[in-house]
Amino acid sequence: MHFCISVAELILLCSLGAPQLWKLSLLLAVGAVLSFELANTALEHAVDLLHPEKHPSIKAAKDCAAGAVLLMSLISGGITFWFLVVRFF
Repeated sequence: MHFCISVAELILLCSLGAPQLWKLSLLLAVGAVLSFELANTALEHAVDLLHPEKHPSIKAAKDCAAGAVLLMSLISGGITFWFLVVRFF
């Protein structure tokens, strides 16, 4: 899902003639989102393997990792949104 949205954002910026700095900023944010997603998945699998029972601290760690992915996704979307605001208003 993140990959598809990221590709759509990059296509949108390229088709609207965004300057290189905007495209580079979005590309870095997209790379961070995908990296955070991979780290989140690795953390969840490792924790589930090491401690399969439910525990409040494990839930907190998983929630923090998922929150990092969400935050970076919002930043990536914000870059595209801000470009559209600058471009059309």
